[in-house]
Amino acid sequence: MRLLQALRREPLDRPPIWFMRQAGRYLPEYMELREQHTFQEAVHSPGVAAEITLQPIRRFNLDAAIIFSDIMTPLEAMGLAVEFDPGPKLEPMTIQDIARLPDFDPNRVDFVAEAIDKVRVELPDGVALIGFAGAPITLLAYLLEGGASKEFLALRGALKKDPALATEALCKVGKAMSAYLQLQVDAGANTVQLFDSWAGILSVDDFVDFALPAARAALEYQTVPTIYFAPHGPQLLPHFDGVGATAYGVDWRLPLGEAWKLIGEEHPIQGNLDPAVLLTNPARIRPAVAEVLAEAGGRPGHIFNLGHGINRHSPVENVAAMVETVTGKDR
Repeated sequence: MRLLQALRREPLDRPPIWFMRQAGRYLPEYMELREQHTFQEAVHSPGVAAEITLQPIRRFNLDAAIIFSDIMTPLEAMGLAVEFDPGPKLEPMTIQDIARLPDFDPNRVDFVAEAIDKVRVELPDGVALIGFAGAPITLLAYLLEGGASKEFLALRGALKKDPALATEALCKVGKAMSAYLQLQVDAGANTVQLFDSWAGILSVDDFVDFALPAARAALEYQTVPTIYFAPHGPQLLPHFDGVGATAYGVDWRLPLGEAWKLIGEEHPIQGNLDPAVLLTNPARIRPAVAEVLAEAGGRPGHIFNLGHGINRHSPVENVAAMVETVTGKDR
């Protein structure tokens, strides 16, 4: 599989390509299916989740599928209820409550494993399947706030008010995410990605003291290659290798070559086309893709991706132009 070859830093004639949120709202077939199912219904139905996972693979010449789910899904296996309206909503918790959550129960999210099993049956040869989870510090941010926030002051305050208790809570969540990732691997995922969506709001010291060891704990015992992605934090890049992942995703804020140098050129790197480029037209998309490829310079270990999830308003023909520029061919 081309993605796994890149994760081993093997020389390739072109980098593998997949992109974040590739199974989702920019596809008309996804929207048609969602007219029949709520988001939670789709996630909890293995057949529907598998179908959504496969939709972009049928359209584009991609090298990986990522299972359709959400980073909040494994919290159900810790006894928590999450709603989407449209973003995640849950009852705000204290740091003490989080530290004392029940242990992860894999039986409560067995629908994710079933979806992976169904995808594996239909996935073309050579296309990898990616499992994923939210990183502990990102999930802690949501648990303390009860949803999204611009500043996540509850998280940042908790880290400073009682560092020992915050570490205990992160250990609880990190252990759960490790088990959840392994559940996906056991079901057939070829690699897993840890999304640390809100690590970038932290100072470097708080990242190193809290987010980094928690992410490392979630990844260190995985039996497949791992990818760590923390956007919005170029100040954190020199510290990424402490996470211990196989590869690191980067957003568009720095040129790929510069970001790669900060992380360490011995690591595979994933990225980093600005998703806004896909809102333009193929004439602008092709040179922008070529610029990212030029930054990679043909070095082994590059995985082409967006610098964040695809915007739902991206025209399908623009996505096709991006994929064709990387692969040299259409589906």
